[in-house]
Amino acid sequence: MDKEFAYGTLQRYRTSLDHTRSFIRWKYNKEDMDIKSLDYDFISGYSFWLRSIQYCSHNTTVKYVANFKKIVLICIKNGWLLKNPFIQFKMVKKEVNRVFLTWHEIQTITNKRFVTDRLNHVRDIFLFSCYTGLTYIDVKNLSRNQTSTGIDGEQWIYTHRQKTDSPTRLPLLPKALQLIEKYQDHPQCKDGTNVLPD
Repeated sequence: MDKEFAYGTLQRYRTSLDHTRSFIRWKYNKEDMDIKSLDYDFISGYSFWLRSIQYCSHNTTVKYVANFKKIVLICIKNGWLLKNPFIQFKMVKKEVNRVFLTWHEIQTITNKRFVTDRLNHVRDIFLFSCYTGLTYIDVKNLSRNQTSTGIDGEQWIYTHRQKTDSPTRLPLLPKALQLIEKYQDHPQCKDGTNVLPD
């Protein structure tokens, strides 16, 4: 059976539902309300509540409101709601300047030794993500048969990104290959199902 949404997306919608229910209790002192009573005041109040009562950042608030809007648009398409309460409501994500790790910082992480194997595994998964550009979920799903020799004679990753389902081809840098070799005899990696333990 094909999955339309990834597990993480489903969880975000569940969290959005929980927030909406909490907001209705906070503002209207009710457990639920008729969808036909949705209006601009509800949307702007919900946005205010997320920022001021739930202490969500601006961009997190935009995400929750966007999730809510998707549901509202489905209601409009089905004829359950005649008027779009979002017509005059505008929220735009703020640009976030991401700071990249320096080579020195990556070396510090590489050299860090933890007291438990579990934390050392987490460190190595993080480093593998740094060396390949793959997200955690893509590393978790990566199996040995998704690595092979390319036309240049070097090792490559041939996989599909979970979020976009787009094919991805990445060269395996020496540091990433070292991590794969480090775990090749690990119980979770021996059969080739996983490249790294999760």
